[in-house]
Amino acid sequence: MTTGVSQRTAGSLDPRRNAFRPDLAAKSLEGVIRAERYVTGEPGFVVRSTVPLRKQPDPSCGFETEVLFGESLTIFDDANGWAWVQLARDGYVGYLRSDTIARGAIRPTHRVQTLGTFLYGAPDIKSPPIMHLALNTPLAVLGGDDRFFELEGGGFIYARHASVKDRFVRDYAEIAERFIGTPYLWGGRTRVGIDCSGLVQTALQAGGIPAPRDSDMQQAELGDNVLVSEDLEGLARGDLVFWKGHVGIMLDGVMFIHANAYHMMVAVEPLAEAARRIAKSGSHISAIKRLAGRAPSF
Repeated sequence: MTTGVSQRTAGSLDPRRNAFRPDLAAKSLEGVIRAERYVTGEPGFVVRSTVPLRKQPDPSCGFETEVLFGESLTIFDDANGWAWVQLARDGYVGYLRSDTIARGAIRPTHRVQTLGTFLYGAPDIKSPPIMHLALNTPLAVLGGDDRFFELEGGGFIYARHASVKDRFVRDYAEIAERFIGTPYLWGGRTRVGIDCSGLVQTALQAGGIPAPRDSDMQQAELGDNVLVSEDLEGLARGDLVFWKGHVGIMLDGVMFIHANAYHMMVAVEPLAEAARRIAKSGSHISAIKRLAGRAPSF
């Protein structure tokens, strides 16, 4: 055990983004937190369309987030059909079914730029699809032509549905708008279902802006505070509006988009209207954040 470093209790570290259990912890936490043993872990990646990440190795438990095909992670433990992992994308820690991941590393060259597309077994739109691939899914492209890209590990994707991995959209609010009508799903990150912080994270990722997974993390780590009057004047497209446990994106100085459990889908409404309704439950706007370079355009 590393010496010379004061060890902390488990309660002082966020378990959502720090890999530790009483019996096991990430090697990077040795000397920081007590555990029976420490492991470096091994690289892996997801081989299914989307996979739920759970707090516990129990399929009856709800899930905290979804992991997309090709997304990288570190595997710290694998037992009884469950792998305990940490995601490379945002550091989230949890359990995945062992048969949904593979060992090793891949080097993505592209990513899905549409809300969704399909991985085919042959470069033919009439061939049976292997799986659905969601927006932002990383792709390791071997080659192809102007119609289909062939991926490492097999399969073909329609070329116009992919972009090089470092080509991002300028307007992440427009990405959020594509999800209008998508059903609300706690932990969701795709057009099949999405939650409030998942919508924000997904939209920002498409814009090349790394974002943590949960709304409290996003409020603490994204952008600068925007001070507005009680009548909510001075807001701009792209501003993030937070309540305790909730977040959405301004589309202009008035309209606001969010995945929410009132409409049970991604919906657009005046921010003032949403704020009044949410206030009836005892929750009020806790912060408005503006990302760098997102100045008002009026």
